[in-house]
Amino acid sequence: MRGIPGLKRLRLKICRRCALLLLLLWAACWVLVSAALFLLHRSVFSERCTDEKSHRILARLCLDYSSGALTGDLCEDLCVAQKLVYKHCLYYDRGKKVIQADWRGQPIILKSKKEIFSSYQHLSMLEEVETQDIPETELLLMVALEVKNALGLELSNNTMGPLWTRKKGPRWKAQVASMWSLLQQEEYIYFSLLQDFSKHVLRIIGSCGHFYAVEYLTAGHAWHKTLFPLENVIGPSLTGHRSRVRAIIDIALSFLDMVQHFDNDFSHRLHLCDIKPENFAIRHDLTVVAIDVDMAFFEPKMRDILEQKCTGDEDCNFFDCFSKCNLKIRKCGAQRANNNLQVICDKIFRRWFSPNLRGPLVSLPLQLQLQKAVQECAQPGHTGATGHQRTLKSLSQLYHLLRVTQRELQGAE
Repeated sequence: MRGIPGLKRLRLKICRRCALLLLLLWAACWVLVSAALFLLHRSVFSERCTDEKSHRILARLCLDYSSGALTGDLCEDLCVAQKLVYKHCLYYDRGKKVIQADWRGQPIILKSKKEIFSSYQHLSMLEEVETQDIPETELLLMVALEVKNALGLELSNNTMGPLWTRKKGPRWKAQVASMWSLLQQEEYIYFSLLQDFSKHVLRIIGSCGHFYAVEYLTAGHAWHKTLFPLENVIGPSLTGHRSRVRAIIDIALSFLDMVQHFDNDFSHRLHLCDIKPENFAIRHDLTVVAIDVDMAFFEPKMRDILEQKCTGDEDCNFFDCFSKCNLKIRKCGAQRANNNLQVICDKIFRRWFSPNLRGPLVSLPLQLQLQKAVQECAQPGHTGATGHQRTLKSLSQLYHLLRVTQRELQGAE
């Protein structure tokens, strides 16, 4: 009987040692996993958005400007007159830099796909000849080829205006080099080409080297109750329930206008493959604006992206743009199986017109009709003529129901 307490103590020591070994093993595994993650994703730390790094980026930009390597209509205000002032860093994403600044009392956003001017592909022609000796037709041809590579579009010389400056002078070589860095950024090309034709894209204000400035608008966010900060649009004094509902109806109608516009008003349909509140903003007149079009593609480019090898339909999904797999030839169809309207109904309208958002301002039958129309619109459709007819029907039905809702709200005042 005396040996039993000793046996208990021995067991206790063994348990303690096992627990200690397990703890040490767990700690070693944690260290190894952390080290592996650090090695695999070390860019996460280097890409942290900080004021210090943003100041260094802009200082380097101004150094290149003072050396004559680059130029732009905003360089003097940024680097000399101090009329373009840094405010704070918004985000860095896979090399893309997005910075908020103040320009002559107006908030703006500075964007660039890469941090340093020299990171962009250099135009070797600039070193071979004097820039002002390069025929303008040759430069326009290079611009057209760059646009075709980026967007898949064929452009004529008379549509190059927003992308090409004809000013010759002592900094013309820097102008061409700066232009070439901007042309390597698809989003800049989209905004430049579309700003005179569409109210649904950001307005470009100017540029300095590889950085371009666009109007400042507050992006939406999925965690926001109304998806978009309506107090910034309709004012804090008008953010009562009735004002919010009216604003949401107006914004929904603007989304439908944008869908119809992107589908029909250009030479090719414009597909949005990353539809989420963060990629849109609302102007004060309640117009929906696409503020991030890195994942937007005109029809020719969209077909090239979708037409890939596959073993099933899941291989034909490119973010929000889906295609169907032809199992006979194991290739995705070039035609998109869903569309902008279906994804907007699914990711935006469902949140606004779900049963839990019912209220007394709009009659219950109309609310139920609107919810049913949104649910039907959000369902994946058919390709070809059948799908097109279904989309047109959904678009027409939503327009009608939203306008009836507008009239009910106005009549209740």
